[in-house]
Amino acid sequence: MNKLSFKKNFIYFVIVLFIFLVDRISKLYILSILEDTGFVDININQFINFILVWNSGVGFGLFSFEQSTIYNLITLIIILINLIIIYLIIKTIDFNKYFYLIILGGSLGNLFDRIYYSSVPDFIDISYKGYHWFIFNIADIFITLGIICLIFAELLNYKKKK
Repeated sequence: MNKLSFKKNFIYFVIVLFIFLVDRISKLYILSILEDTGFVDININQFINFILVWNSGVGFGLFSFEQSTIYNLITLIIILINLIIIYLIIKTIDFNKYFYLIILGGSLGNLFDRIYYSSVPDFIDISYKGYHWFIFNIADIFITLGIICLIFAELLNYKKKK
């Protein structure tokens, strides 16, 4: 491996690690509040609250099941998806590589929680006039951001090809 390749791979690793650590630190902070007070219910402003919920499903609490067999199957699927994302990072030569890195960083944050806690702590609650969005975490933000960027990149590439 030459120096340029090592430097690029190191930068990719730092991006994923940074996203993973930002997610971990945010979750550890919320869990420390839970440990100190016994609950998490923080009103930031009229739109954003921090309310801790434990998510045993996938992003935004979708596909939550009580059965450990289904939970383990979903965890296995998430691991396989992460392996596919790593493959795409290796094979991609354009700017989309960074979007995959962002998705991977967030996904590894949530995967860590699934394995360590058997559930993912979600705590960001966005609401408007009594209507609430799914409660989510920092990892979900990065995953969603990466996917949206990939969609826009694909739409731009599609327009260029036409």
